[in-house]
Amino acid sequence: MPARRLPSWAWVTGLTAAALVMVAVLAVKAGDGPQPTASASKKTSSPSASPKPSAKPDESEPVAVPDGSGTGRRIVYSLGQKRVWLVDASDAPRRTFKVWQGTVSPDPGTYTVGTRREAATGSDGVEIENIVYFAVASGVNVAFSNALDGSSPPPPASGATTGGVRMKAADGAAVWKFGTAGTTVAVVK
Repeated sequence: MPARRLPSWAWVTGLTAAALVMVAVLAVKAGDGPQPTASASKKTSSPSASPKPSAKPDESEPVAVPDGSGTGRRIVYSLGQKRVWLVDASDAPRRTFKVWQGTVSPDPGTYTVGTRREAATGSDGVEIENIVYFAVASGVNVAFSNALDGSSPPPPASGATTGGVRMKAADGAAVWKFGTAGTTVAVVK
């Protein structure tokens, strides 16, 4: 009697489950979260000259989705908190994380995910992936993305404008999966 083979759907399901477990493990290991760049908003609760904070505020307590960010399934991007939430159709936050802001940010308001690119070179010369475009500000495309090497963006060259909202790789993968074309992006202060 010949050996029985597993159907292809069983392999795909198993590989998908393994990939999701790896993403979860990497997210837990990710640590402190992105650090703001020098051009980031000046609204902070405490001054910090150190490039790496000593505590992990992202993990100490849940961060609520900002009021006035709309309802339903959406991506919420807070300029002041330098944070993104992925919110499901029942208004429950499914994921939240800190981000690095570019030198150009969109005005608060509601936007829609348009173009998406798997990979490219950012305007800062860094290889990026999971690029989800959602706005244009001052003639610069604004998009969520993550660096392929996992690094934070370097400070932009003098006078350079960047519209990338960078995040850790696991967070970039989550935004890529969640932020399909037509997804609402609510930008709040």
